[in-house]
Amino acid sequence: MREEVERLWRDERPRVTQQVAEAAALGDRSENAEYIYGKKRLREIDSRLRFLQKRLDELVVVTEPPADESNVYFGAWVLLEDDDGEERIYRLVGPDEFDVESGKLSIDSPLGRALLGKSEGDDVRVVRPRGVAVCTILEVRYTAFDDPD
Repeated sequence: MREEVERLWRDERPRVTQQVAEAAALGDRSENAEYIYGKKRLREIDSRLRFLQKRLDELVVVTEPPADESNVYFGAWVLLEDDDGEERIYRLVGPDEFDVESGKLSIDSPLGRALLGKSEGDDVRVVRPRGVAVCTILEVRYTAFDDPD
């Protein structure tokens, strides 16, 4: 998020501001599509910057694993086995970081909430739109599964 704020402030906003200034110099602003679009884009950038700044002010960076690494908490890597015997690895991350395709599961998601506080061997029951799913926690780690211990 810090990189996005930096990019918006350093690159995007000055570029759009320059475009708006050039469009304004052309004359009638009421029928100037470049000016109208530029002003709209500046509002979008400013809105995004306010949102990101608010999020950054509230975020807490977690750098240390919890005292009890046998339970699932924020930042844990979890190896799950579903009803069909299929294994999946997820990492519990914040709502701004989730990407299920790459195995990053939000702690605010139904599965993420169900996993919190559980440990190896526990069954986790998750209510989904297409029915209830039961997964078994096979392993909990605070380092990636492909990292050497």
